[in-house]
Amino acid sequence: MAGFTVGFLGCKVSHVDAHALRERLLADGHSESPEATDVAIVSSCCVTNEAVAKSRKAATRAARTHERVYLTGCAANLGGDSLTGLPPNVTVVRGRPEETVELVAGDVGAIGCVQDERRFGRVRAAVKIQDGCSFSCAFCVIPLVRGATRSRTAASVLREIERRVGQGHREIVLTGINLGCFRDRGAGYTLGRLVREAGAIPGVARLRLSSIELNHVNDELVAALRETPTVAKHLHVPLQSGDDAVLRAMGRRYSVATYLRTLEPLAAEFNLTADVIVGFPAEDEQAFVRTLETAERAGLSKLHVFPYSPRPGTRTAADDPVSPAEKAQRSLRLRELSRTLERRRWETKLGRDELVLVDRPGRGYGDDYSPFLVDAPVGELVRVRAHGVSEEGILAVAA
Repeated sequence: MAGFTVGFLGCKVSHVDAHALRERLLADGHSESPEATDVAIVSSCCVTNEAVAKSRKAATRAARTHERVYLTGCAANLGGDSLTGLPPNVTVVRGRPEETVELVAGDVGAIGCVQDERRFGRVRAAVKIQDGCSFSCAFCVIPLVRGATRSRTAASVLREIERRVGQGHREIVLTGINLGCFRDRGAGYTLGRLVREAGAIPGVARLRLSSIELNHVNDELVAALRETPTVAKHLHVPLQSGDDAVLRAMGRRYSVATYLRTLEPLAAEFNLTADVIVGFPAEDEQAFVRTLETAERAGLSKLHVFPYSPRPGTRTAADDPVSPAEKAQRSLRLRELSRTLERRRWETKLGRDELVLVDRPGRGYGDDYSPFLVDAPVGELVRVRAHGVSEEGILAVAA
């Protein structure tokens, strides 16, 4: 029996991939422990140069304390020399996530004694319904490292949700690389139908989408989100830029006007958040200012800011004219705006009651994914009343 640890970098899909490996190793009879020194799994990220560097550091750090380290995920599939020179006990495992599980499990080796399955974050469970992407944004390496879009069957997704609920998870997060591409044509499922049926599973207290591209925010999906009582009132819809010329250069498939027109009727019901890239080759100061303006006009409450980083194999791999100093300065300005917008939303909660899912000691999230600081039992849905705002979230007491 091997003792192992699991870590991940990057998005919720990386988290799910790490969890799939964890469950397989537990099923094969191995033991997970933070003090384990036999095997370490590091699910990596390559969305930026910084993410690759962090993945290298995580693998190198694990190599000092573990006999074997398996570096999986997007950075492992990136190619080039980004992962050369790793310690000799680090194995870079290339392949699709569904292949990686078999490769690592086979190398670690199965044994006869099967352990009881334990929880991996017992309040919230991310369930991957789709992987890969068949689009071709100029900056994005994900289609190269993840492959073309592909979906799980709806039946397998619904069974997994039932299993997660049985393990004690109160919130289910549907996740994928390009979530709106989910299809189970044989069984007649779109994402909208899956949302309705997943949200109706007994024991699901809250259902949330991890991220959805604007082009997939259609009438059918919006109706499902509105009409399914357990759906969380939060939508993360990547913007990337608030300038039409930059969006065209990026290969995005919408204009600023389309983004605003699509989200405008949702802003009163949903907490809207977004990703933004700063310092893209086509972005000048005027384009950046338009991004600031668009973020406010769209009613966004939080921005995940990513300085542009050339990715090998993409159309803009050799194009990086914006200086690191300018990227850093624009990132700071955008994050300052994000904090202002976020605090503005938090302040609307003052004096109001809200149902909060407590996911760790002293902290939980409201239905719209606003953070609350409250002293209540972990894993419970608690009605609270907001009485203040801090840098970390909304201050509340049990109502």
